Amino acid sequence: MYLSPLTPNTEEKPKYKPSAPKIPDGEKVDFDVRVHVSLGVFKIQIGMYVFVNETTTLFLASAGPHRYSLREKRRAERAEQQRIRAEKDKERQARREEERRRKEEEDAKKKAEEDAKKKSALSGMGSNYSSHLQKADAKKGGKKQTEREKKKKILAERRKPLNTDHLNEDKLRDKAQELFEWIKTLEAEKFEHMERLKRQKYEVTTLRMRVEELSKFYKRRGDAVIRNVKYK
Repeated sequence: MYLSPLTPNTEEKPKYKPSAPKIPDGEKVDFDVRVHVSLGVFKIQIGMYVFVNETTTLFLASAGPHRYSLREKRRAERAEQQRIRAEKDKERQARREEERRRKEEEDAKKKAEEDAKKKSALSGMGSNYSSHLQKADAKKGGKKQTEREKKKKILAERRKPLNTDHLNEDKLRDKAQELFEWIKTLEAEKFEHMERLKRQKYEVTTLRMRVEELSKFYKRRGDAVIRNVKYK
């Protein structure tokens, strides 16, 4: 029968029916054996897992109190170690403080001894120096004193013996204030003398420069006069 291109095809095509692959007889036996072996291995693995899980659970349940006691013991040991460490740190700090205090006391004692020696030496030096100058003046027999000797004599008169052994705390404080005021006076006098010396040096330098300028001026003027006389 002729079918035109416009006529629909109403014939049904056969449907595809999948079928299981055929296994040869020998290979089918091997496949069944493998399935049986794999199933047995899987059952053994499940049994081992259940056994291990139950054993672990029982062990943890039985070791629970002992585990907690170990934890408490370790916590107590750590606390004891911290306490011992804190006590050692405290003892070390106390030793350092004691050593610092002892060193300060030794330094203060040493300084007091040195101050006493200095005071004794200064008092002895002042009296001995004054007597030495007096003897030297007597030997000179009224000779004219130089500026250096006058300076030594003035310093000897100013250096009075300092004896503070019999003074109490208030008198020592007054004596220290008196010495402080005396030092201030000396420093002020020294400053005035230094300023006066600076002014004198400046005046001398200025006068010297003026003298040099005048000398050059008169020298040039004299040369000019001589030249004029010569050419006349």
